[in-house]
Amino acid sequence: MSNRGGDRGRGRGGPPGGRGGGSSGRGSPAPQGGDRGRGRGGGHGGGGRGGGDRGGGGGGRGGGRGFAPRGRGASYDHLPLIFDPHPGQRPTPDVRITAADGLLQRLGSLPRTPEHPVRPGYGTLGRAIILRANFFPVKISAKSWFEYSVKISPDPKSQKARVKRRILDLFEQSAEGAPYRNHIVHDGSQRLVSARKLPQPLSGTVRFFEQDESGPREKADQYTVDIEFGKELPVAPLLQHIEGNRQNPVDIDPLVSALNLVLQRQAAQTGYRFGKNRYFWNDESTGSLGPRLLAYMGFYSSVRLVHKEIMVNVNVCMTAFHEPGNLVDAWQGFTAGSMGASAQEFLAKAKISTRHLGFKRVQTVKKITGNGTARSQRFNCEKYGGMITVEEYFKREYRITLRHPDDLPVVDVGGPGKKTFLPAELCTIEQGEPHLGKLSPNETSEMLRYASRKPGVNAHLIVNKGLDKLGLAAGTPLMQEFGVTVSSEMAIVPARELPPPNITYRQGQPRVANGGWNILNVKFHAGGDLTNWKVLVVRETRGGFSGPNDPAMTTLLQSFVKKCSDSGMKVPSGPPQIVPTPILPPPHEDPGRLRALKMVENAIGQFGDPNKISIIVVLLSDRDDYIYPGIKRLTSVNFGVRTQCMLLKNALKDPNKQDQYLSNVALKVNTKLGGINHRLEPRAMEWLTKKPTMIVGIDVTHPGPSSVSGTPSIAGVVASVDKDFVQYPASLRLQKSKQEGIAELKDMILERLQAFRKRSKSLPERILVFRDGVSEGQYDKVLNDELPQIFDAFKRIDPKKPSYHPTLSIVICGKRHHARFTATDGNQADRNGNTRPGTVQDKGITAVFDYDFYLQAHAGLQGTVRPTHYIVIYDEGRLAPDEIQQGVHTTSYLYARATKAVSLIPPAYYADVVCEQARYWIHGFLNQAGDSSSAGDAASVSGRGG
Repeated sequence: MSNRGGDRGRGRGGPPGGRGGGSSGRGSPAPQGGDRGRGRGGGHGGGGRGGGDRGGGGGGRGGGRGFAPRGRGASYDHLPLIFDPHPGQRPTPDVRITAADGLLQRLGSLPRTPEHPVRPGYGTLGRAIILRANFFPVKISAKSWFEYSVKISPDPKSQKARVKRRILDLFEQSAEGAPYRNHIVHDGSQRLVSARKLPQPLSGTVRFFEQDESGPREKADQYTVDIEFGKELPVAPLLQHIEGNRQNPVDIDPLVSALNLVLQRQAAQTGYRFGKNRYFWNDESTGSLGPRLLAYMGFYSSVRLVHKEIMVNVNVCMTAFHEPGNLVDAWQGFTAGSMGASAQEFLAKAKISTRHLGFKRVQTVKKITGNGTARSQRFNCEKYGGMITVEEYFKREYRITLRHPDDLPVVDVGGPGKKTFLPAELCTIEQGEPHLGKLSPNETSEMLRYASRKPGVNAHLIVNKGLDKLGLAAGTPLMQEFGVTVSSEMAIVPARELPPPNITYRQGQPRVANGGWNILNVKFHAGGDLTNWKVLVVRETRGGFSGPNDPAMTTLLQSFVKKCSDSGMKVPSGPPQIVPTPILPPPHEDPGRLRALKMVENAIGQFGDPNKISIIVVLLSDRDDYIYPGIKRLTSVNFGVRTQCMLLKNALKDPNKQDQYLSNVALKVNTKLGGINHRLEPRAMEWLTKKPTMIVGIDVTHPGPSSVSGTPSIAGVVASVDKDFVQYPASLRLQKSKQEGIAELKDMILERLQAFRKRSKSLPERILVFRDGVSEGQYDKVLNDELPQIFDAFKRIDPKKPSYHPTLSIVICGKRHHARFTATDGNQADRNGNTRPGTVQDKGITAVFDYDFYLQAHAGLQGTVRPTHYIVIYDEGRLAPDEIQQGVHTTSYLYARATKAVSLIPPAYYADVVCEQARYWIHGFLNQAGDSSSAGDAASVSGRGG
């Protein structure tokens, strides 16, 4: 491995989950305010995809078992809009940035290859501005650190990661490890780093007990920990790297990960780790999200290497946590407000503890048994002569008489191929247990409200609270041992505001302001044909429309038709066929909504031949976890017809808001019918039209924690086919579960090239690929696994011309990063204090060697706006900085379904959208509440051998 990993600052090797916390990074991190354009909302499996209403609304029900009371969190309304730690002083970019030209000279002397191109320069277009970034300088005075391997006996392969971490923490407290505690850090598994040389051999024995237990029990498990010297880690290569010196390339990943371990040590010991680099504390509860779910504020920390500086990136983060307590309380709270939502989602992968064996045991919930209670759930038990109920087993084996034998489910905590049942009343959800399932719409809305803090507030929290919580403000004895200090001053960096493009319509030219425009009195460039459209009315309650002739419905549909006609679409003279469903059974009577969806399917069938239908407009009273995905699945898979849903609560707003809502619906309908809403002026498209170009978007979406085991991932590829870059047909594939690389990319690219050739009568001379959904550690995987498939598609598209090879560039689009910028001058910010659309940053906190930049094309709707991180990882076309930065910015105004710039370049956005649409087709596997194990699985009840 080269030193590129350090350039990107991958942040690997974070410390173990403190106080029993830790996870693989899945779950429901809060959507960042202002960046909801992509619709994913919850990030790593979190909310935002439109789930069932499990209740919502906050409420102060009091704190739970040591957690802070549930309020609305602290108020920061008194803070100024612009964060200014030194009033009266003019902010000036860091002195080191003036040396950037010297870096370019050094980079210019390096060979320029398509793979991992080095930065060719910096952008110059736009108005110069000065920003603060949530990056803090790190200084290292030490010359070397020392790396050791860790061996735990018995074989650690048989132990869970949480247990390994705890064993190493206990070793630090042991007589053998305690003398070195203040100058060692470990990764909770197999690696230890020390600021000093340790004696050899170094070994110790520990008896296991949990964090909240006073000591080991009499028959506690015993482990031996052996620490063996590996190698010295000189710090010099790290310092050479940030100077742009590649004469003697060294793998600096071990140094970067070691530094992360040092900087995150205090957080790991005092807080709960979630993912690799996010930490939360008991006293930072912000409020309630819904039944038994709390919103917690925490902080993210990760090392980044930039020119002439080592930095630590610190950011505010939010995540949903379970309220600690008995599982009975959690279950009853959930069912009281679930509205038919899946219990699998609520308790997905939650860690629970039991004490019925006489000691504390922590296990993970694999499945809820649905309707199976302790009285009805049976399993084979040889000790008691065959089949036995869970209730009877616990009474005979442990002399425990259950209080809820027939009104609560049992949970399965078994491993692969073996079910292990526990009664809910014997289980406790521990403190600091993150919620890993999908949030409901109400819970997502609450989380957004808590997370939506203005940039000045976020900067204040980072500097005045985050640095202290993480132990970075004043340093720690451990940091002193490692010779590490962190500045409390945010980085001050230069940036630029790029101008927006002009938007054109067939009639009318709107004025672009703050990243958006109004479509009043404009006509679409090409109007779609609404002939033979249909209306499906989904009746959830006895309220709403009384029937097809309801005057309110007639008025709504007439307003919609007029909006489509005024916008330039072809509309029929007569009314559409309207089919209402029967009143659907409520969620609590039809939890999976199977009966309801059958009624919907029968209603759609009344429209007749689907091949003669242009589009079905679906009127929904609400959007829940099952009906909306079910309709999308039915219409796409069973009937093969387009749909456009309208939510009545939005469509029936007051006239002023209704007009805007119907305009947005018309945009989507026109696009789905093959129309063209708007274009960009020719000058803004020159970077794409100078030679025949195809833009490609690629994304992969994965199953969440509550999905059926083995549920496939979905890969989506879209590509432009027209000279205006507004039409993006798609290819989709199912592939191995949670596989990030695309297995059948060659065939998908072939399909996109064929579509381009069919429409344009020729093949593209240049292809720009925008790859979404790739983490920092997977760039090489794209080049090693996906790039050869693209080349293979080039060879196969025309057997007569196997030498066909268009100029190819691949750009990674990253949204899951933690870089945030805040204005230093109110005149350079919007009304919320956010940086304005068109803000681009490529100097000061970007990579030393990699060709990357941050671009905020869109306006932040609420909270702190998040830019997109673009990284050029392959470039045959030698894209100039101004060309790619301004080009991506202007193209962000071409998203067909909106009248504003979007946060992600449209082809990558469309790839995300098509993957999300495909999720509806396998919705039953992604949201399975039933048995996800094979029919041949064995079963037992959790006991001494479970």
